[in-house]
Parts: sequence; structure tokens; C-alpha cells
Amino acid sequence: MDKLETMIIDDIKYVREDSISQKKVDTDGLPYSIVRCDRSGVYAGFVSKDDGKVVEIKRARKLWYWDGAASLSQLSVDGVSKPESCKFPCEVDFVSVRDCIEIIPATNKCYESIKGVSIWAA
Repeated sequence: MDKLETMIIDDIKYVREDSISQKKVDTDGLPYSIVRCDRSGVYAGFVSKDDGKVVEIKRARKLWYWDGAASLSQLSVDGVSKPESCKFPCEVDFVSVRDCIEIIPATNKCYESIKGVSIWAA
């Protein structure tokens, strides 16, 4: 028997959660994103401000080194497949960057993957 993807109960359509590949994470309506900067590196977090000059990121985690994703675009969709090799320091409450060159909305799968990487410390 094939997996049941949807069902209707009392005229309401329910969809399997794992069948939605592009589910977005948000906190207080803020999108979880990957933020690539020119000189300050790459961050993952909840973008609270982007005025073209300054990007503010809540619950930010720097992505110092990642393994198991060919690009930031793939990471934003699939997360990392080799979390044990990644170097992601601890999450900080807030970071403000002035050299942002790319903001990529991330999926729930990416969020869970980044959250699951052990804190890297020297």
C-alpha cells in the first residue's frame, strides 16, 4: 500500500507534514534564513531587519565551516548531511551585519539540521 499523502475530515484537507519539503520556519513572523556576507562570513538565524545597508539577525549562529552541502543554496533546503564535520559556534541572541550580499530563506529541514550540529569551540 502506498503512503497516504492527504485525507479529508469534515471537509478539511490534511496533508502529511513530511510531504511538504519547503516548509518555512519562523519566530514571531520572522523568516529563518542563511545570510552570506562579504567579509563577516555566513550566519543562520531569524532576519529581523534588512534595510539594504544593515541586516539584523536574531538567534544567529555563524556557519564557520559546513560539510555535506554543496552550496549555501543546498544547505538552505536540505541542511547538512555531515553534521559531525561542521564547525558552528554557539547561537547568539542578536548580530548586526553591514556587509550582507545574500539572504536565502531556509526550510524547516535546514533549521533542524543546523540546530542539531554540536557547538564548536576552540
